[in-house]
Amino acid sequence: MFMVVTGGSGSGKSAWAEQQVLKLGEQKRYYIATMQCADEESRRRIERHRRMRAGKHFQTLECPADLERLFLEPGSTALLECMSNLTANEFFDGKKHTPQETAAKIMTGVEKLKGQCANLIVVTNEVFSDGAVFDEWTTQYLECLGSINCAMARMADCVAEVVYGIPVILKQSGDGEK
Repeated sequence: MFMVVTGGSGSGKSAWAEQQVLKLGEQKRYYIATMQCADEESRRRIERHRRMRAGKHFQTLECPADLERLFLEPGSTALLECMSNLTANEFFDGKKHTPQETAAKIMTGVEKLKGQCANLIVVTNEVFSDGAVFDEWTTQYLECLGSINCAMARMADCVAEVVYGIPVILKQSGDGEK
């Protein structure tokens, strides 16, 4: 099963995604953490997420880049938190790549993980509704993340947007697109 969970900042998407993992049973659980601890705010967010998953039997794998290098136990469940961080880490790594090259690299990693484990849940952010005008690099990052989110949604068995803590199922296996 492959699920994509999206929502705005503070929407409850992470907590809901973790609950979906718990519903899948007692198999090996991986938490693929993508945030780089760069400042006090990121440190607080990392600590909050660690507290949220305490006692839930996750093995944490720190993976701020190069998702394709991970190897997961067959039959396991993985929660990747979160695609927007991973995309930023890959896109803004100081090397020159196009949004398309970055998206292709990340999707190679997603497909590899999907093939390794029984269940993959990816959390991403809805950052496209601001209506603001951004600089060229930010616009290219958003283009990259948008193409990744679209590609994952096409592949996914389930796509959910969490709004104010309420999951809205946008796609469910077997019913096509809504």
